[in-house]
Amino acid sequence: MYRIFCESYQNFLNTFDGDSYRLRISEPLELIVNSDQYQKEEEKQSELYKRLCDLICFMKENVERFPKLKAFLWTLSSRNINGKKYDVSNLEELEEQTKLINSFLNLAYWY
Repeated sequence: MYRIFCESYQNFLNTFDGDSYRLRISEPLELIVNSDQYQKEEEKQSELYKRLCDLICFMKENVERFPKLKAFLWTLSSRNINGKKYDVSNLEELEEQTKLINSFLNLAYWY
């Protein structure tokens, strides 16, 4: 599942040439793909790290709506990528990020 996410994320990025809303909301997902960057951002307690933590919490709260997230969240936890509520993200952004991740897990960007 993690491999599907990573490859789908890369394919998703390759579909864009410039700046867009979907690219901006996907920024925290880079920390999932790049564990070194995740650790650096975690140490700094950066805004990007906090946005990812909020997203992980939101996904945990919405597993019933998006069942594939359950296994994905388990793979994140096994990599010590865990959520914590910081409340720096708005609900609309969290919803769109979750839908995007769900589309990755449903192989929408799997080539």
